[in-house]
Amino acid sequence: MSFYLHQWSYKDAQIKSMLLEPDDRAEVVRTATEAFGGTLHHFFYSFGEFDGVAISEYPDNETALASLMSIFAQGRINNVRSTLLFTAEEGLNSLRKAREVIGANDAEPVKKQSSRSAEKP
Repeated sequence: MSFYLHQWSYKDAQIKSMLLEPDDRAEVVRTATEAFGGTLHHFFYSFGEFDGVAISEYPDNETALASLMSIFAQGRINNVRSTLLFTAEEGLNSLRKAREVIGANDAEPVKKQSSRSAEKP
């Protein structure tokens, strides 16, 4: 199972509709997620670029995409961003695999040049 971070904005008409008749959007998203064998772990409203954020889990990428397409088809959201997430354990295992391939000596950190040293006199 893979985890995903979803961020979205509601269309203006949808916000107006939600104000006139508030409903539990988290439950709507949960139902859509579970219909595809996924799990909605968290649902948040947010300030800033996006109106909502969710963390979900799906069996695979294709299933996650199918679920999202079913939500997009409703025409209520736009400006959607989904990010595949990796657990800390997956990240650590990936670092170990990378080290095996490139070797410990090649894994030295790259020193950043300061903006001053990069400038020509």
